[in-house]
Amino acid sequence: MAIDLSSLKSERDRLKDNLREIEGELRRLESELKGLRQREIATKREIEALATLIELGDAREAKPSE
Repeated sequence: MAIDLSSLKSERDRLKDNLREIEGELRRLESELKGLRQREIATKREIEALATLIELGDAREAKPSE
């Protein structure tokens, strides 16, 4: 069976196009992931700050009146 060179080149070009699309999608997803990670970090910081304020409030309430 003979290999059709033009078919091979066509398939290679099709695969290259697919690869470019995949790489573009990957960049978009990586950017989205970075944004989500930044939101996660900000939310954790907010939780930590609120937990500190709660601890301070609890300590103030537990302190006997003078």
